[in-house]
Amino acid sequence: MHYHPDVNTPVTIIGAGLAGTECAWQLAKRGHPVRLFEMRPHRTTEAHSGGDLAELVCSNSFRSDNPANAVGLLKREMESLGSMIISCARKSAVPAGDALAVDRRLFSKLVTETIAGEQRIELVRGEISEIPSLSNAPILVIATGPLTSPVLSASLQDLLGESSLYFYDSIAPIVASDSLDLGVLYRLSRYGKGSGDDYLNIPLDREQYERFVADLLAAEKFPLKDFEKRIFFEGCLPIEVMAERGIETLRYGPMKPVGLPDPKTGREPHAVVQLRIDDLSESYWNMVGFQSKLTIPEQRRVFRSLPGMANAEFVRWGSMHRNTYINGPEHLDSFYRLKKEPRIRFAGQVTGVEGYLESAAVGMSVGLFTSLELEGRDPVPFPGTTALGGLVRHVSERPPRDYQPSNVNFSLIDVEAIRGPKNQRRERAAERALVEIAAWRERALMPETPSPVIVS
Repeated sequence: MHYHPDVNTPVTIIGAGLAGTECAWQLAKRGHPVRLFEMRPHRTTEAHSGGDLAELVCSNSFRSDNPANAVGLLKREMESLGSMIISCARKSAVPAGDALAVDRRLFSKLVTETIAGEQRIELVRGEISEIPSLSNAPILVIATGPLTSPVLSASLQDLLGESSLYFYDSIAPIVASDSLDLGVLYRLSRYGKGSGDDYLNIPLDREQYERFVADLLAAEKFPLKDFEKRIFFEGCLPIEVMAERGIETLRYGPMKPVGLPDPKTGREPHAVVQLRIDDLSESYWNMVGFQSKLTIPEQRRVFRSLPGMANAEFVRWGSMHRNTYINGPEHLDSFYRLKKEPRIRFAGQVTGVEGYLESAAVGMSVGLFTSLELEGRDPVPFPGTTALGGLVRHVSERPPRDYQPSNVNFSLIDVEAIRGPKNQRRERAAERALVEIAAWRERALMPETPSPVIVS
């Protein structure tokens, strides 16, 4: 379907999170005016705490930075197309082994300043309660994320003709560094990656581990409301839900001891709790994989029972919130446009991708595709052999009946033509993807995409 938008009116973007800000930046740097709406701080959510744009609420990590990993590959593809979000993440990075983790406050500050410094972007602070009309928004990008407000969710349901799908996502606790007993903990990255000592580790023997699991199982949880279904995203399960799946589950998940020998014994503990740096000053540490639905008193009791955490001061408790997303394959085309109304596009987690990085990647894609339309050109699809193309395939081509959120992974990328051992196939697939993204850039975005200018 060809759609020729009105180039004289700014593109309207609802939501200034990772997807919305990246989308706005991509449009503005190619010369197109943008009106970017953000309801915070006038109206907040159960997960956000401030008013800066692109606030990270679940974790401070953009996950692996290894280019042979699908996550690392997606970062490289985005960087090759001038991603503002990745650039801000690099400038606010904290040590995290082979992962790209950030000082979350500095990261959001950089994004906010970058958007505020772009003359073509008008940032409007206020809530949008219904889908704007064609006369008010000839091009509309909905990038409201997993915490879309109830009134706008109702408007979306009217537009789509069905109830929104949803699952529950969880937030891990953060503890103050000076409240930990560092004589009990030891610094080490798994297999010595990164600088070798980017994580704090709490070693547990068998007895300590099994007692901790028993405490998790017996602890009081926040009850779900009557109308809520008990649906969790497999990639971010509450730690007590993992514990319910068997005594060994946590030892093969967030408490895996492999590659983390205790320097006091030279041996790997029975289990390990890892804490990741949450800010550049190392004042706060995120309990990796410890997202939870436990009540706050129970979190205090159970987590303080861990070695070295008897006096732990929690600056953020584990929690859970509802993530809303639409049925992408039912409603969206291969350019993230609404099939029944192509002036409307969706970007970010609301499309059914999962993760900070993936949300920003979809925002980038929508910004680039829309800019091509504004320039009177047909948008060019990403090759299916790339990570960006794999996300499009997931959102627009999956069977609608079984559609579930997904992180980027090699199962979404067309690698059938690559032969050889698994490790080599992925390395070759990543190399090919970067070549094809470069070719896409030359074919679709000439003149060459300028590099983003980040406020320091």
